[in-house]
Amino acid sequence: MNHLQRDTNHAKSVTRIARLLRVFMYILAAIGIIMVVKRTLSMEGIIPNFTPAGVTPFDSGFGEHPVMTFLHILPGALFMILGPMQFTPGVRARHERGKHWTGRVFLVVAFIVGVSAIGMPFVMLPIGGVNEAAASILFAIIFLVSLGKAWWYGRKHHVALYREWLIRAFAIGLAISTIRPIIGIFFGVSGLPPQVFFGTAFWIGFTLHLMLAEVWINYTRQIGQAGH
Repeated sequence: MNHLQRDTNHAKSVTRIARLLRVFMYILAAIGIIMVVKRTLSMEGIIPNFTPAGVTPFDSGFGEHPVMTFLHILPGALFMILGPMQFTPGVRARHERGKHWTGRVFLVVAFIVGVSAIGMPFVMLPIGGVNEAAASILFAIIFLVSLGKAWWYGRKHHVALYREWLIRAFAIGLAISTIRPIIGIFFGVSGLPPQVFFGTAFWIGFTLHLMLAEVWINYTRQIGQAGH
């Protein structure tokens, strides 16, 4: 097999995997938006807050600090809406000028999400205690560094590097939607109280997403697939 054929086959493989990843991206973004709507309605008392018997209501801390909570989750909803647009080729091709504006707004709301994520554990103790707080703060810092790098390389018109750092940031941001099913699995099979496994679920979700982001970046880097 010659080099041209290998490159062609690799490009086709990248395209197929990219389509599958976009499907998962849309699903996780939808979960994130639903989480924001649910938490908002729960905090307002419109819907009941689901909490297992014998456990402190999950939204009690958020209800006691509504300003900090909404400062985090409302930009988070915009993050979940605008994020997929940055990685959908059809949207970028049809709305080139709009892409630049949505990209700027996306970076702004993402920075708000990251900064508020660092501040929240100091305002309200997370359900998973120090373990969850440590995971949230560490990955929020990585998230903000990635956003800063993406912004810097975007200003310098280094498209490939901008893409790579934006992928890292968005993958970390999307992890919050993957953490919820992981928590559900712990509830179903571990028999442990949420104070024990919430932090572990955060570590697993964030680490998994960052690892997958690195695998995808390295897999696509050799052919410069900036559109995926």
